[in-house]
Parts: sequence; structure tokens; C-alpha cells
Amino acid sequence: MKVISAAFFAASMVVAAPALAESWDMPTPYGDSTFHTVNIQQFAKDVEEATNGELTITVHSAGSLFPHPEIKNAVRSRQVPIGEFFLSRLSNEDLAYGLDSQPFLATNYEDAANLWAAQKPVISELMAAEGLMPLFSVPWPAQGLYTNGEIKTVDDLAGLRFRAYNASLEEFATAAKAAPVQIEASDIPQAFATGQVQAMITSPSTGANSKAWDFLSHYSPIDAWLPKNIVVVNKRVFDKLSPEAQSAVMDAAAAAETRGWDMSRAEAAEKTKVMADNGVAIVPPSAELTAGLQAIGATMLENWKANASDSAMAILDAYQK
Repeated sequence: MKVISAAFFAASMVVAAPALAESWDMPTPYGDSTFHTVNIQQFAKDVEEATNGELTITVHSAGSLFPHPEIKNAVRSRQVPIGEFFLSRLSNEDLAYGLDSQPFLATNYEDAANLWAAQKPVISELMAAEGLMPLFSVPWPAQGLYTNGEIKTVDDLAGLRFRAYNASLEEFATAAKAAPVQIEASDIPQAFATGQVQAMITSPSTGANSKAWDFLSHYSPIDAWLPKNIVVVNKRVFDKLSPEAQSAVMDAAAAAETRGWDMSRAEAAEKTKVMADNGVAIVPPSAELTAGLQAIGATMLENWKANASDSAMAILDAYQK
């Protein structure tokens, strides 16, 4: 009887034993004060709490684990299970990834949400082919124009060294007869200080976080586009989680997407005020500048259509219905 009891006890302990805890490292490209990173830190906390510690996610911000351009492939190759990156960086792989950075296609949060609804199934399918699964996506505030001195027409941009962060912005700068220069967000202050760049289009968040008042005088809210960051997970790693942990991750991701969009809306007004309080002149774009920029956007969209894949065109068609 003692042998039977011991065997029964051992078996019961195996059944009752909790799943082994797992820890994920998560690289992100932006600093701890950036609202995207703040949102992701909360996502990680939500996952840990919901799984009772079965899954913990350690966030490595500001490109400290992998530089921004390497994050997507690090997740794909399972060097890390999960990561965040700027979605339109992948537009050289398929133009479907870059529609949110097409100038003046979606210029407010309602339009941006409709565009993401059209993008998400296509993006999910494209990423699935590489073993990746999107978890959530959050937009930056609408992009504005930063310069030294007021820009009244597109012609005033000619010859300026212009910061670019993706292929669309390179094309945009070239169309404005400016000279595009690839610069990561973390390198903006140094790039301006050394004369690498003289102007940029970016969000109020990046402008305030970079302390644009130290190197620029004017900000014009042209509301050009609302580009998104995306968080993806390696599907094979995700599939190894318990069903309960998988549900916890998906629930936390849904909450992070809702929270992140709300944070972005609040960020737009807050960071614009920060810049104004620090002496940056907030100047509405002139009618001439707006017309010139929109003309560039229209030309770029026609160029985009001429080169878009069927998947990319399906997004545009769904969005424009």
C-alpha cells in the first residue's frame, strides 16, 4: 500500500505542477519615454499578471538589443520571440506595408483606423508566410513639418537636407527637390547639430522627445499621414505557449492596441504644446504649401499604384470603398 500511495502521490504532483515559466526578450526601437514604449511596458505587465508569471516579457528599448532595421528579422529567425518596429520600413518587401505612409491618403485617426482595418488581414497573410503573427499596431500622431524659418511653398524645401525614415519619405523629399538622408529617431539631435539634416517631417511626439527647440524654429502641422508601429511574435514560439497563455497574450494585445490609439490621440495635442512652450513657432500651413504637398502626394499615389502588388491594391480598394 505504501508503494501504491507513493506512486499515486507522485502522479498527482505531476498533474498539479504548473507550466514552466517562460521569459521573452522584446526589442523595441524607441526610448522609454516614447508613448509606444510606455504602452508596450504595460502590455508586458498585463501578460505577466494574466499568466501568473507563466510568461514574462522583458522590454529592451531604444534599439539596445537589436538596432531598428534588424528587429523584424530577429523575430523571424527566433533570435527573439517578439519585437516592435515601424511598419512601413518593410515597404521594400511589399508596398502593402507602406500604405499608411502615403502622403495625404489617411490624415486623421478615423481614416487611419479604416486603413488599418483594410491593411490588417493582408499584412497578417504576408507575415504568416515568414512565420510571423501581428499582435497589435499603434499609429504615431499625424506627421508635421519641422524647419528653421517658415516654409510657405514647396519650393522653399528645395535643396534642404531632409531627414527620411522610410522609402516613401525619401520619395517625398526627392519630389520636393530636397535631399533625403536616412536618420533614426534617436540620432535626430546630432544629425541637426552636425548639419546632416536641415528639415524633417515627423510626429509631434518625436519632435518633443528630440527637443526640437534646440535646433529648429518652426513646426507646421501639415497632417501628412499617420504611420504605424507594429508588434509581431514568432508564430512557432507563440504556438508553444499553453492555450491559457496564448489567450492572455491576445487579450493583452487587444487592450494595448485600444490603449495605444488613445495615447496617440492625447500625445498629438500634448507634445505640440510642449514644443510651443519651449519656443517653437507653431505655424499652420499656407494654402500654397498645402496644395503643393498634396500634389506631391497625388503623384506618389499614382506611382505607388503602378508598382503595387495585388495584395497592396486589395488594401487600397478596400479602404477607398
